[in-house]
Amino acid sequence: MKLYGREWTRRELEARVGRIEQIAGIRRFISAEGNEAGVEQIQVRTGAGLSYFVTPTKGLDISLAEYHGVPISWQSCNGDTHPRYYEPKDNGWLRTASGGLLMTCGLMQVGSACEDQGERLGLHGRAHHTTACQVTAGCSWEEDEMEMRISGVIEETSIFGGHLRLTRQISSRLGENSLFIQDEVRNMGFHRCPHMILYHFNFGFPLLSEDTTVKFQGAKVQSREQETPTDSYDAWHAPDADYQERVYYHYHDSGSQPWVQIENPNFPLVLGGVKVRVSLQWSADTLPNLVQWKMPGAGTHVLGIEPANCHVEGRRKERERGSLLFLEPGETVKYEIRLNLA
Repeated sequence: MKLYGREWTRRELEARVGRIEQIAGIRRFISAEGNEAGVEQIQVRTGAGLSYFVTPTKGLDISLAEYHGVPISWQSCNGDTHPRYYEPKDNGWLRTASGGLLMTCGLMQVGSACEDQGERLGLHGRAHHTTACQVTAGCSWEEDEMEMRISGVIEETSIFGGHLRLTRQISSRLGENSLFIQDEVRNMGFHRCPHMILYHFNFGFPLLSEDTTVKFQGAKVQSREQETPTDSYDAWHAPDADYQERVYYHYHDSGSQPWVQIENPNFPLVLGGVKVRVSLQWSADTLPNLVQWKMPGAGTHVLGIEPANCHVEGRRKERERGSLLFLEPGETVKYEIRLNLA
């Protein structure tokens, strides 16, 4: 593999360290205090600069992500709050949402709290506050390439209700600044079940600065609110305590490979600013919508890039517009997302 500016074999690296974790690897730990007590996290270090924390306690979502020790993700004021404090009604999700690089919204509800066919549904569903099971984490070698892999299962179930199972795998390679998410959702029940999912990626300071540019693959762009202009969706601003969030929809054709690039020309590393570009790519076959959450507020200073199979007005609205998706008994759907830093 390529590392530190040259090519290495596995044995050449092993001859220079006591164990490979000196360079890269996986480390598991559990938080001990406050509302984070009992939260398990798994740190992944790729050896090339990218480090991120996967949280099995919160749906195998990804908390803090860093590049050479400098954050690229946005962390909410809630911290990595344990799901025991989760309030599923109305907008209670906002009290325990962690932010971080990724929060998964779903699996049967995304967006605004609502009532759908007599069922009260809270903001953004339960996935981000569901603890994973069958979690495995490890490193494996194939000749001179090492892969770090975390996997597990998240289930949303209800007696006389739906039963969806999400099987997730997150992987990275030694010497590469990228991560790959592979998800499979299966309807384990015996009746058709509504399925909504949104991958809520959150980018923050200092990746986001007044010099940062955001580029989107060509697509139709529409504001969620008609009064919101679309002429500045790709610009960024200094923190403004009075800023009101803006939400945009980007629609992509099936069969395309949408992408978003966030570029900072002066990312602050220890030896000076360098150009850093973060890119996100996925398939429009299963995630045809991109939701953009633009929020350069004070404290809540975050850009949300959110591939989805739905909108964010809630399940009732999705059903009314005829765009609510269902999984038949035993049916599965797969999602793949790649993040890369360069």
